[in-house]
Amino acid sequence: MIDLFSADTYQGVQDWIILNPGWAGSVVFLISMCESLAVVGLFIPGIIAMGVIGGLVSAGILEIVPTLLWAILGAIAGDGVSYYIGRRFKHHLPFYWPFRRFPQWLERGKKFFIDHGGKSIIIGRFVGPVRPFIPVVAGMMSMRPRDFLIANVFSAIIWAPIYMLPGFGISLLFF
Repeated sequence: MIDLFSADTYQGVQDWIILNPGWAGSVVFLISMCESLAVVGLFIPGIIAMGVIGGLVSAGILEIVPTLLWAILGAIAGDGVSYYIGRRFKHHLPFYWPFRRFPQWLERGKKFFIDHGGKSIIIGRFVGPVRPFIPVVAGMMSMRPRDFLIANVFSAIIWAPIYMLPGFGISLLFF
């Protein structure tokens, strides 16, 4: 089993990326997308994963512009899929796992969305407890797709460099 909070896991990812640089963009996209997906995002420590990626950029192993683009695209895709799931299955989601077992997840997301409206997509990307549920809730509450897309893209453009930033500093200590 992979321990997502283990330094060894991230060392393994780093070593693999160094050996397979052609796949780096795909890995960055996948990590970023999974971190942004409903429910899955609960189990991906985004600040750690993206920090490692930032460290690889700072160390010169990855190029900054393509890496940021892949991270932004992954974040947009993850929230987009979550929004679609919420929009498509809005009446059924409360009856499926994990929402059937943890109804408070959707309730917190709904309250956050009601309190902040469209800004919740931007704010929610940075607020841990509601982060993976805001796009689903936005879909469930029939937020207009155009409004969601604008907020999603804007928040992803801000999110990627901010979450990679800690890795820039940490890499200076190790490389």
